[in-house]
Parts: sequence; C-alpha cells; structure tokens
Amino acid sequence: MSHFSQIKTQIRDLTCLKSALSDMGTEWKPGPHPVRGYQGQTRDAEVVIQQENGYDIGFSWNGQEYALVADLQYWKQPLSVEGFLNRVNQRYAYHTVVKQTADQGFQVSEEERQADGSIRLVLQRWNG
Repeated sequence: MSHFSQIKTQIRDLTCLKSALSDMGTEWKPGPHPVRGYQGQTRDAEVVIQQENGYDIGFSWNGQEYALVADLQYWKQPLSVEGFLNRVNQRYAYHTVVKQTADQGFQVSEEERQADGSIRLVLQRWNG
C-alpha cells in the first residue's frame, strides 16, 4: 500500500519552480529522480528535495501541473506542508510574473516587500 500523498498545485513552469525553491534556500536535485518513501517505495519526480530522515519531497508532473509528492508522515521541514507550499507559491508567482513580463519587454524597476509578506513590483518598458 502506498504511503505517498499527492498535493495538487497550480505550478506549471519547471524553471520558475526551481527558481522559487532556490530563493527559499531549499536544496533540490533535478529529475527525473526517485522520491524515497515508506519501506523503500519510490516515485519519480522532476524536482526532489532530500530530507535527512531518508524520506524525500518531490514535485512530479501529473499531466496538468507539478504536484507535491511525499510521505507526509515523515515531513521534516522547518515549515508545515501548508506553510511550505504557500512560500513556494509566492516565489513561483514572483518568477512567473517577472518571466512573462520580460517576454513582453518589461523589466523590474522597483521591488518592495510589504509588512504582510506580499511583494510589490513596479515594472517598466521603454518604447524606442
């Protein structure tokens, strides 16, 4: 019986996901790489975060998005699962906005962290 949980996300861009994890100081390995679980079970994932307890966290493409895959009973991160995903989602959204607007000729001219944890971006584009 599998102990792996899959948590749906809205993450669809692997490059932005990797950048988000790096921003958070999270060490990760590129896949395909096995996510280690209960009694030696594994699942392949495109991004794997190894934990010291031998049970990993991964992000695996399910055909629509990169779902978080882990045996949640062995979650050993400083943040809860929800807190971790909230932080990943914030950094992912940041990188997605910057990437998509850069493709349209914009660049970040100002970035300010708000008291509530949100990030205010000012983008500009020069027309020549």
